[in-house]
Parts: sequence; structure tokens; C-alpha cells
Amino acid sequence: MKFVILALFVAGAYGCGLPTFPPIVTRVVGGDDVRENSWPWQVSLQYKSGSNFYHTCGGTLISNQWVLTAAHCISSLTYRVYLGKHNLDSNNEAGSIAISPAKIVVHENWDSYRIRNDIALIKLATPVTFSDSVMAACLPNSGDILSHGAPCYVTGWGRLWTGGPIADVMQQALLPVISHSTCSRSDWWGSLVTTNMLCAGGDGQLASCNGDSGGPLNCENPDGSWDVHGVVSFGSSMGCNYPKKPSVFTRVSAYISWINNVMTKN
Repeated sequence: MKFVILALFVAGAYGCGLPTFPPIVTRVVGGDDVRENSWPWQVSLQYKSGSNFYHTCGGTLISNQWVLTAAHCISSLTYRVYLGKHNLDSNNEAGSIAISPAKIVVHENWDSYRIRNDIALIKLATPVTFSDSVMAACLPNSGDILSHGAPCYVTGWGRLWTGGPIADVMQQALLPVISHSTCSRSDWWGSLVTTNMLCAGGDGQLASCNGDSGGPLNCENPDGSWDVHGVVSFGSSMGCNYPKKPSVFTRVSAYISWINNVMTKN
């Protein structure tokens, strides 16, 4: 399916998942400021309050008109999608653009009580033109399962620590994938984690946090392109960085047919 979507949506020099300015990724443990425009599919989902907009969640541009995010990020508020952002405090970053949603589609089986099917798609009111600062991530093939320990990166502007401030500058953190067999152990997440979810991290040092929700878990392909394998869904109420409570993501490869159906019908 990856190649079908590529043919339909990605044109010109900007192939999916290949930033003009590749991220500076190390195997060092620690959240870091990202290289500017190195995750050009990362968006800031912002809600309106009064006359201003405020960051609430992340999201991933997956075509020139569609953004992938989490169902739990969506309510009855007025939203905009900010693309090409690096520093949320800066109002006039070159190459950034804010676009209103034309339509928001939350998964029909979203279960907020058990946190199941935590996935949504946002159709932008106008298609974006891909550039050095705005381009789409690749989608994994349907059914793809990452191996235990696969090095993936969570990105976003979430809280810098439990209860701390949200980041001004986009952050990235290395979160190795945790196999379902490990993550579903009773002393880890147990039965709360389904096979439609993906766990990563859990070392007690690094994790996604409030404000990262809806954003991507980015995993590199052998050819250097990046797939969005996860949508940030939930973490531990005991704190963002809690041992044996890795960040939990909606597993994108379990929802490829749903994503394709929504984009085709709308």
C-alpha cells in the first residue's frame, strides 16, 4: 500500500519520509532539540481559545492533504494544523503554514475507556505544497511488526518532564521498540495493550509525555526513509518516564486499510 499512496500523493523531488535536512540521530539516551526541518511531517495541532491558538497535540502529515493523529486529541474545539514548525514561540518561521481542517474523521470504534482504536485523520482545507520544511512521512506496509529493540524516535513538543512545561523547540528522543510479548506482561502493561498497539521505551529515562499525543513514532527504513509506525496514545499516570511502563502508540500498520478507505472516501 505504501507504493500506491506514493504514486497518488507524492510528486516531484519530495519523496515521502526523506527530509532535505536529515535528523541528527544518535544512540545517546536523552531528549534533544531537533535539527530544524529534520522531521518535516511533524505538525502541531492547535485549538482556539479566545483569539489565540494553543498547542494541544502532535500529528503526522501523510499526504499533501491528510494528517494522522490520535482520536483522544479530538473534541468539539476549533482547530488549526501548523506545518513546518520548529519553535512554537516563533510566529513567523520561514516555510511554516497554518491550515484549518476541512474534515476530521475519528475512528468509528474509538473506545476512550479502554483506549482502543486511538486514531484519527484530519483533511486539510487546502493541499500543501511540499518543501524543505513540509513533506509527508511514509506509511508502513499493512501488518508490519517491528522487531524488539528496533530504534525509533518520538518527536514533538510535549512536556519536558512529568508536570513540566511543554517544549518551545521540537524534541526528539530515541525509544527502542518493546515486543508485544514483553509489553503485555503483567508487570508491564498487561492486557491493556493489544496487538493493535506498539510499545517503545520503558527504561525509566525517556518517554513521550503530555503534549506529544497524536505525534509520530518515526522508524527508519534501510533506504534511509522514515515510516510513521506509531501514533502517541498513552503513558503511565505515575509519570511519563516510569520503568516497565513504556510509551504506548497506536500501531499504524494495523490501520492501513482504514487510513486508505478514509482518504479515498473523503
